[in-house]
Amino acid sequence: MSELTSADLTARAAQTRVICLGHCALDQTWQVDSLLTRGNQKIPARGYHVVGGGMAATAAVAVARLGGQAAFWGRAGRDLAGEAMKRELVAEGVDASGLTLIDGAQSSLSAIIIDGQGERQLVNFRGDLPDEADWLPLNQVANASAVLVDPRWPTGALALFRAARAAGVPTVLDGDVTETDAFQHLLPLTNHAIFSENGLAQFNGLGIEDGLAHAAAFGCRIVAVTRGEEGVTWLEDGHLYHQPAFPVVAVNTNGAGDTFHGAYALAIGAGLGSRAAFAFAAAAAALKCTRPGTRAGIPNLSECLAFEAARSS
Repeated sequence: MSELTSADLTARAAQTRVICLGHCALDQTWQVDSLLTRGNQKIPARGYHVVGGGMAATAAVAVARLGGQAAFWGRAGRDLAGEAMKRELVAEGVDASGLTLIDGAQSSLSAIIIDGQGERQLVNFRGDLPDEADWLPLNQVANASAVLVDPRWPTGALALFRAARAAGVPTVLDGDVTETDAFQHLLPLTNHAIFSENGLAQFNGLGIEDGLAHAAAFGCRIVAVTRGEEGVTWLEDGHLYHQPAFPVVAVNTNGAGDTFHGAYALAIGAGLGSRAAFAFAAAAAALKCTRPGTRAGIPNLSECLAFEAARSS
């Protein structure tokens, strides 16, 4: 039987359910000509908008936009930001019943500045949310095709990964910068660990090849690092592989990594192998970068498949 390709997602995506757990934030974004370079500096903005953000939450939107069944599990305050984020997720087709709004807590907020080349500066307030995860609907995990977590809520991530491991559901970790002990607890339960370049460097301080090998020693089947324009490199069964980035003119890179992770989780949940999954995720992230907006720039499935096919031929 031949390995599935990205094109097979046309038939499989709608039956693929991905649970995404972790961070959600309300993003306030300013478009400027150039980023801040020193203190006490004032710069004019060419545009401004407010939209839901957060790694796992935006990955869930990517899953839904790409034709999958997406659910988001996380925490926010029962405040204006929390209510707005939940409404937006529902409008995007994400099952947001697992987003709990907590009385008396503050939601996470981000301020993002994006320049004319699509590069960004970001400041985030993570909120003051309780850590407990005993309310998570873990009985739903067995019906998932894959689960994806970011490291911003380790208690919830551990609970979900343990339930997924018990149910035989593939686990995908968004390895962004976080405390080392969070990775040490999550990696042994991870099938697919996809680090950002900064995340891998912060975790073990090694080069790409040695850093991937060190992370894989925790028991992951696949360990990868995304490197922007340099593409993604991964270690699988002791062999190193590379998926080049699709060259594009970037308009807005904000959310590209989250789109990559959501697309990859969808592909893995649908049964694609790693090579096809990484190619599909790279195409989704590249196409997102060519468009303004964070979530607004995430492509749908037909757009992504057409882009990948045109660039791969």
